[in-house]
Amino acid sequence: MRFIPLTVCVLCASPVLAQEQVFDCVLDPSQLVEVASPFAGILGEVLVARGQRVSKGEIIAKLLSETEVQSLQLLELRANSTAAVDAQIARRDLLQTRFERQETLLQRKIASNDSMDEITAELVESESLLRQVELEKQVAVLEFERAQKIVEQRNIGSPIDGLVLSKRHSAGEFLASDSFIAAIVSLDPLFVEAFLPIEFYPTVHVGQSAVVTPNAPLEGRYEAQITVIDQIFDAASGTFGVRLELPNPDGVLPAGQRCELTISGA
Repeated sequence: MRFIPLTVCVLCASPVLAQEQVFDCVLDPSQLVEVASPFAGILGEVLVARGQRVSKGEIIAKLLSETEVQSLQLLELRANSTAAVDAQIARRDLLQTRFERQETLLQRKIASNDSMDEITAELVESESLLRQVELEKQVAVLEFERAQKIVEQRNIGSPIDGLVLSKRHSAGEFLASDSFIAAIVSLDPLFVEAFLPIEFYPTVHVGQSAVVTPNAPLEGRYEAQITVIDQIFDAASGTFGVRLELPNPDGVLPAGQRCELTISGA
């Protein structure tokens, strides 16, 4: 009879160790980006619609930029022009030839020192002018590159791969500096948000796997991994937050759905 209580105790303890805890959770998008523009202006085109999938870098809207494009074309002509540099090089080379000839005449005592000084001064001046026009060409190239970037920034691209959640403006509307064109969400991965009672805090850790079961009408069980454990408890509810990352490469699961989170050993 002394062994009976021990046997009963072992049978009772085993299910507790293998128990799985189930918690309520919700599926959230991993990113929500409200795509704006670095400039205010009139929208020339909006190339996306609600529900459309977009890729990172894909152009979703364009601001009117006729004036900027014309300015860019003028700056491109200046940047590509070599006329001033070529003319100054030709003048320098001519003066260099005259200087060498004058130097020969001076050695033969045919030319005077004054004429030599004069041609030397002209040669030094031409070298200085050549450096100046070369610098002006470099500045023109930099101005063109800067204007090119400004024009490119008026073509607004998506910063992420995702789904257009909403479109706020259309072509022809004025886009203010504090407004956005469209909201884009990333559904791969999904974030699973849950709140656990604080007594389970010692039993969970980052990297731990869990099973996510979406509520009806969705079906299936999906494996997720804990990526965030809040370090601050909610004293009012006696809970702490956890976030899990759920791969969703094909976009099978929508965001915004409630779910159940099963953690083994919690």
